[in-house]
Amino acid sequence: MTFCIGVKTRYGIVGLADTRITSGSDTTTSKKLYTVNRKRHSFFIMTSGLRSVRDKAITYFAELIEKEDDTYDKMYKAVNGFADQVKRVAKEDKASLAESGLAFNLYSIIGGQLEEDKEPKLFMLYPEGNWIEIRQGTPFVIIGNTGFGNPVLRRSLRFDEPLDFALKSAFLAFDATRISANDVDYPIDTVILENNSYNIIENRFEQHELSHISEYWNNCLKEAINNLPSDGLAKAFSHAEIEDSE
Repeated sequence: MTFCIGVKTRYGIVGLADTRITSGSDTTTSKKLYTVNRKRHSFFIMTSGLRSVRDKAITYFAELIEKEDDTYDKMYKAVNGFADQVKRVAKEDKASLAESGLAFNLYSIIGGQLEEDKEPKLFMLYPEGNWIEIRQGTPFVIIGNTGFGNPVLRRSLRFDEPLDFALKSAFLAFDATRISANDVDYPIDTVILENNSYNIIENRFEQHELSHISEYWNNCLKEAINNLPSDGLAKAFSHAEIEDSE
């Protein structure tokens, strides 16, 4: 499985992806993040799904970028370009995968800002090649293992939050997923794209670099639980009076 998250705020975009690859009982590490960083022209792609499908689609798209990148002046055009390669791979491999009992399951998060975009854009691309744009109503999207990270994001994350808050929230969503699922793990890759900077800042983090944040968060949760008002729950510890029925 995979954990990839993209967050769009008023100030730019944050992305975070794990690197755990699981195949049967074997686990390996592989980058799930692809970036293009050029003058006034920067975007990234994060993917979940079969590694073979992902690698093939990215290879086709990288070849396309070499020839046609100048034709992409808005993000939706780049998204459509990658979608075409996803559909190409589906046409080539979907039937044979199905015969082997495997689903064509390539989901993607694509974010960036190109020359004619007024602000950074964030999209989710489905395996069928259709997409949605992530907007301020729900300013984040997760692909892969989606269930465990949602609660902290829905409770805390809003469109107006600064980028460092968005990154902290994304990390906590990853951390909740990591401790709940054995197919999501370090190292993690992050991308930051500030409004109108046209420059993606990419970094990788190992567990030892961030374990103190996980420990601090765990301690804060325990303290918050201890400090919760308990008067409303006191009834749970008392014997209820049972009325005699005739």
